[in-house]
Amino acid sequence: MSEWQPSLRSAVEPFHVMEVMRAAAARQQTHGDMILLCVGQPSTPAPRPVLDAVHAVLESDALGYTVGDGIPALREAIAAHYRSTYDVPVTMDEVLVSTGSSGGFSTVLLAAFDPGARVAMARPGYPAYRNTLRALGIQPVEIDCGPATRFQLTVELLERAHAEAPLDGVIVASPANPTGTLIAPGEFAAIASWCTSQRVLLLSDEIYHGITFGAAAQTARAVSEDAVVLGSLSKFWSMTGWRVGWNLLPRGLRRPVDVLQGNLAICAPAVSQYAAVAAFSPESTDELRRHVDRYAVNRELLLRRLPELGIDSFAPPDGAFYAYCDVSYLTDDSKQWCAEVLDRTGVAIAPGVDFDPVHGNRFVRLSFCGTTDDLDEAIDRLVAIV
Repeated sequence: MSEWQPSLRSAVEPFHVMEVMRAAAARQQTHGDMILLCVGQPSTPAPRPVLDAVHAVLESDALGYTVGDGIPALREAIAAHYRSTYDVPVTMDEVLVSTGSSGGFSTVLLAAFDPGARVAMARPGYPAYRNTLRALGIQPVEIDCGPATRFQLTVELLERAHAEAPLDGVIVASPANPTGTLIAPGEFAAIASWCTSQRVLLLSDEIYHGITFGAAAQTARAVSEDAVVLGSLSKFWSMTGWRVGWNLLPRGLRRPVDVLQGNLAICAPAVSQYAAVAAFSPESTDELRRHVDRYAVNRELLLRRLPELGIDSFAPPDGAFYAYCDVSYLTDDSKQWCAEVLDRTGVAIAPGVDFDPVHGNRFVRLSFCGTTDDLDEAIDRLVAIV
């Protein structure tokens, strides 16, 4: 029997950092000295109130399917979070709970765009944007964004791309992965206004909100009721594997996204939804802010020590827990260089080609969400080989 041929839509690039993770796990088995600077997830567990809530619900509930858009208590907790944190009038009816922000992203794309639609994104940017768009038959329009704009989109850049061929959507992330940079409030409002005027759907990935160092992140809901907001408990709330995210949706997309999610996923994991209500408690928030304090210490350590590696070309991160660094003085093949660094030092780093297939061969992403001692030790090892 001949081998089955996969669909054309499945021919997307792998997430290269997952290959780094696999190699790092092998290194840990043989050497026991692995330090992860490649991961995009907190090293801490979910807040204590969430863990307590899990135990309670496991003993008291059958945990069957929930309503497709999420249990009312969680949707209200999310809406209240937007009202208290951003002072925007969000109601629970505008919130749809998804299987992580990734599940919500895919469902929104299916609901909002037909095959062949053109959706702009910054390059460098999160690779799953590009790969998910392509898998769904949507054309990613990657716009080069360099240090001059702190690796973020601007209205001027969008206008140029739109003039070449009309755009149907725009994805922004602030703070962004891999750079950690924020879009300035005035520019954010200008982008939202431009999208509305051009009838272009704005999708705002806000999964790193809560992790900023100085200025707070701005939600797209504060500048546009037409935008889609993608949120998640993964990063600030330290709940990556729980797979709970949400969408704030403009009126015309609420029913289509709800119907599609019901068909594709039925609902987000029930146990995670019930537990997630406790993530928004004051006790959880106090615990989580201590994590951000540690990220801030790590950020200062990294910025202070990067020059020891000869790295002086990067945009200091405003948020998230990444630094995106130019290492062209060391390599023109970041994927191979990261493999060699892991082999020589046990330090796992994400190659820039994941985030920028054009220029990423000379960049790497360093994550500083682990322990301060591990970060310091990792830099010591890197200094010894560069």
